[in-house]
Formats: sequence, C-alpha cells, structure tokens
Amino acid sequence: QAIRPFADYFCLTTLPLHIHEVLFFAFFYQAINAYLSPPLSRALFPRAYAALNQRSRINWDVHVVSMLQSLLVCGTALWVIWCDEERGEMNWRGRVWGYTGAGGFLQAMAAGYFLWDLVVSTVHFSVFGAGLWAHAVAALMVFSLGFRPFVNFYGPIFILYELSSPFLNIHWFLDKLSLTGSNLQLINGIFLTTTFFFCRLFWGAYSSWRVFGDIYRAMAVQGVLYGTTAPSGAVVGGAPADYGPKSDIMAFAPPEAERLVPVWLAAAYMGANLVLIALNYYWFSRMIQTIRA
Repeated sequence: QAIRPFADYFCLTTLPLHIHEVLFFAFFYQAINAYLSPPLSRALFPRAYAALNQRSRINWDVHVVSMLQSLLVCGTALWVIWCDEERGEMNWRGRVWGYTGAGGFLQAMAAGYFLWDLVVSTVHFSVFGAGLWAHAVAALMVFSLGFRPFVNFYGPIFILYELSSPFLNIHWFLDKLSLTGSNLQLINGIFLTTTFFFCRLFWGAYSSWRVFGDIYRAMAVQGVLYGTTAPSGAVVGGAPADYGPKSDIMAFAPPEAERLVPVWLAAAYMGANLVLIALNYYWFSRMIQTIRA
C-alpha cells in the first residue's frame, strides 16, 4: 500500500501489483553485481580479473549482470509471446489499454533492471557516459508507462532487443581475456552484428511503426488529432465484451468515457522510443567502424 499514492498520482494503476517484483529484480541485480560477480570472476578468471583496473572491474561486473539479465528477460519474453493466450486475443484496443498478469510481470522484470541500470550509470557516469545513461532513462520510462496500463502488449516485443546482448557481452569479455581477433571472437562477432541488426534495427523499427500506428489510431478515434471529441455515450476504447465475458484484458483500463491517450503520454512514449532507436543506430555504426578498422 505504500506505493499506492505514488502510483495513483502518476496513474500507474497496476504498479501496486508488481512493485515487489520491480524491487526484487533491482536488488537481485545489485546482489549479482556486488556479491556474486567478484568472487565468481576471481575463481573462474583469476589472472584476467586481478589484472583489471578499477574502471574495467566496474565494467566487468556490470557485464556479468547484463549477461544474466538478457538471458532471463529474453526467455521470459518469448514465453509470454508464445504462451499468454489473453495477449494473443488482443485487438488494437487491447494492445493500447489491455493488461495481462504475464505481461505485467515482464514489465516488472524490465523496470527492475533498468532502475538498477539507471542508478549504476548515474553513480559511475564517468565510466559509462551519457549514451548508456540516456538509454537507462528512456528504457525505464517506456517500461514504467506500461503500468498505466499503456501498450502493455508491446513489452515482450521490445524486450527482444536484448537478444543481441549476450553476444555483445561475450565480445567484451573476449577482449579482456586477451582473445581479441581470435576465431572465437570472429564467430561471436558474426552472431553479434546479425542479431543486433535484425533485433534492434529491423525488428525494432518495425515494432515501433506498429506501436506508433496503434497510438495514432487511438488518438484519431478519440478525436485528439483533429480537434474533435467523441460523441456523448460513444465507446472510444472498446468494451470488455470485445474479448468475451470471462476476459480480464480490459480490467485495468480506464472507464470507456475516459479511455483516452493524452498528447503528453503519446509524446513521452514515442520520444523515449525514438531515443532508443537513435542510440541503436549510433551503436551499430560504431560497431561497423570497428569491424572495418
């Protein structure tokens, strides 16, 4: 109940159902970073880890967390996409205002990680820089807005950006293990560039186009884009009956008369999404420059 005033103020209706999961994952990743990665790394790679300076050691421990997180969250996202039957029933109204427990859990996993990531990139700003800090801010905003609920459907879709992260982390570790330019790094590099391009650039741009289309449709139907208002008594966002009497998809959606997408909400979500897209294109260009060099 302690989080409810905060959740009510920011209209994060489902956050009280998942705040324990958000905090659990934030503290879980901090525990991995502070208490598991150092002794495990000393045991598995005693010479390499001992040779790292403080800056590289901070980076190493964060990469360990990133490796574990990407495997956990991508596995969960694929499970939600394949197994969440309610999510599979969503039409465009459900994709904008709908909610499922599985989708909410995934939002909490992601929000917990990016909350931890924001704290770490702020504390160690000199190590990670403005780009990773901006990524943490934008990602935390995108996944936190899902607790309204808002475009909860797209949570597992955008999480699949992280499919390239295991290969990115492996590439970094191989550099620190003096395996730069090895056949192992070459093979991993092929997987890295391929997954980065298809998951973050191609799949990311396509998914952003889809979510922007659903948001545009919701705003057009409600009249926000054209300076009109919906007729009195009109069903703007669709009724729960769209999904059958036993469906809970719209259980946390606002009442029909209040089912709107404010301009600020659309701008904040799409702005954060565009920041993530821009960063991905920038990092991919840097990746290509490194390969050519």
